[in-house]
Amino acid sequence: MADYTSNEGPVMDLSDVEPRVGQLVGGGQLSEPCNRTDIRRWVMAMDYVNPLHWDHHFAARTRFGDVIAPQSMCVSLDYGHGCQPACVGHIPGSHLIFGGEEWWWYGTHVRPGDQLFQERRFHDYKVTDTKFAGPTMFSRGDTIHRNQRGDLIAKARSTAIRYLAKEAEKRGMYDETAGEPKRWTRVELAEIDKIRHEWFMSNREGKSPHWEEVSIGDRLPRRVIGPHSIASFTTEYRAFIFNIWGSFDWVAPEGVKDPWVNQDPGWVEGFGFDEELAKYDPRARDGLYVGPSRGHIDDSYAGEVGMSRAYGYGATMAAWNTDYLAFWAGHDGLVRHAKSDFRSPAFEGDVTYIDGEVVDKIEQSEWGVPIVQIKVKMTDQNGKTVVSSLNEVELPF
Repeated sequence: MADYTSNEGPVMDLSDVEPRVGQLVGGGQLSEPCNRTDIRRWVMAMDYVNPLHWDHHFAARTRFGDVIAPQSMCVSLDYGHGCQPACVGHIPGSHLIFGGEEWWWYGTHVRPGDQLFQERRFHDYKVTDTKFAGPTMFSRGDTIHRNQRGDLIAKARSTAIRYLAKEAEKRGMYDETAGEPKRWTRVELAEIDKIRHEWFMSNREGKSPHWEEVSIGDRLPRRVIGPHSIASFTTEYRAFIFNIWGSFDWVAPEGVKDPWVNQDPGWVEGFGFDEELAKYDPRARDGLYVGPSRGHIDDSYAGEVGMSRAYGYGATMAAWNTDYLAFWAGHDGLVRHAKSDFRSPAFEGDVTYIDGEVVDKIEQSEWGVPIVQIKVKMTDQNGKTVVSSLNEVELPF
C-alpha cells in the first residue's frame, strides 16, 4: 500500500519508497584519504581526549606507532552522517531525525592515509502512528565500510525516522518538554567540569582491563558532555568531512536501475540543498546555512520540523557511546558491537551524562574472543533518557 492514512488525517506517500527496499543505493564518496588533522578535528568535536588519536608523540610510544582514528570516526568518513541508505525515496513534505544506529567492527583500524569506500543498501521500513507526527516511517539502511586495500572495517545499520514536518510542527510535542535552555549556575558548571575532568583522566594511558578481572555489575566511570550549545553543535557538524565544500563526489552502484544517489527526499521548503548554487556558493552545500540540518542550530527552523529548539545529531550520540566504551577498553580492547536506540534529542542548554555497567561476560563469543556486554544509558540533567545501548567489548584474556 503506497499511502499511509491515519483516521482520514495526514497522508504519507510511500510510492517512491516501496520499490527500493533491498536495493543498493548510491550517495557521496569522499574524494581524498583522511589525514591526522581530520582525525584530530573529529576527536576535538566529540570531546574525546584519548591521546592515541591526536598526540603523535604519545601515539609513537604505543604499539600503533602513530595516531590512529577512533572507531567512531567511520561515520565521519562517510556521507550524510551515515544515514544515506536509510533515507531513500521521495516523501513529499517530509523531514528526518535519527532513530538509532547499530555498528559492528572487525578489527582493522583506520590510519592516516586510509580512504574508506562504502557499499550501501536500503534494508526495510515500517510505518506507525506516533504522538510526535502521526504517520511516521522508521526506515533502516546498511553501510559496509572498507579501506582502499579492501579490508573490512565496519558495518553500520542506521535507523531514520521520516515524518511529515507540518504535522509535527502542528502537534508541537517538544514545545513543553524542551522549554527554554537551562541557565547553569557557576556551582553547577563547576560540578560538570569536575565529572568531565575525572573521566578525561580515567584511562589516558590506554590500559586495558583483562577479561578475567572484570565482574558483572562493574560500573564504568561516568562521563558528561555539555552543556550543549549552538557552538558545540556547529563544531560537531564541521567535523563531518563531507560537509566541507568539494570534499566528495556522487557515486552510484553499478547495474542498478534508478539508484538513489542525490535525489530530493521531499524536504519541506527551506530545508533542501541547491546543487546549482553550490557550484559557486559554499553556503548552498553547507547544510547549516542552507539544507536539512539548519534546524540543529536555528530555533525558528527547528520549530518548523517539530523540534522546538536547537538540538544535536544522532550520529554524534552514537559516537559518544563508542568513544566512551573504547576509552575504558584501552589500547588492547576493541568495541565489537554497539546498538544504540535514540529516545530524545540532546537539546541546546542540556548536558548528557553517560553511565555504563557490565551486564554479562562471554568467554567464547561469536567473535572468537572474550567479550563483556555493557549497557550504556545517556540521560539529561533531569534524568530523562536520551540514548540506551547494549554493547559488546573485546578485552584481552
